[in-house]
Amino acid sequence: MTRDRFLRHAGYSLVEVLLVVALIGVISAITIPMTANTIAGFRISGDSRSVANDVALAKMRASSIFTKVRFRIDFAPRTYHLETWDKTTSKWTTDGGTTTLSSAVSFGFGIVGSAPPNTQPVIGAPALCKDDAGVDVAGTYCVIFNSRGVPVDATGSPTIDAVYITDGSAVYGVTVSATGMIRTWRTLPTATPAWIQQ
Repeated sequence: MTRDRFLRHAGYSLVEVLLVVALIGVISAITIPMTANTIAGFRISGDSRSVANDVALAKMRASSIFTKVRFRIDFAPRTYHLETWDKTTSKWTTDGGTTTLSSAVSFGFGIVGSAPPNTQPVIGAPALCKDDAGVDVAGTYCVIFNSRGVPVDATGSPTIDAVYITDGSAVYGVTVSATGMIRTWRTLPTATPAWIQQ
């Protein structure tokens, strides 16, 4: 008799199993979108840090090897790399590997209408890169540093530059002042942004 009673009470009832399944469904419905947003935030913030680090590396490398170094963006494939000016051959040579932005992240500032405070007067992309003959290369942007680590344009005049990336939910700006100071900013993609220094 005792054994039969034990067998009848072993296991879970159908109501208990359905309750647990419903609870798992509710928790999943809440956490999956939150997790996706968090991962997207990590992607764009990681890309902005990587861009800022490579811009800083270009500045330091230019100062250490006493020549021009540029941070080159190839817009369509969403890639960037460093290039060094070889004084002996008068050519730009790729320095290191090429990095690709994360999925859903691209270069640009979307609908953002004004630049971060105390940086560029008007929001915009850096100047087009020039090839070895001095001709503009379409679909590219360059931030160039001279041998003193100062950002310059193609003619060698000091300039203020910025690189913007977005995923549609946020816009990050990596700005380079005329003194070479590099800062990272973040805003929501609105026409009147509220830039926050990162």
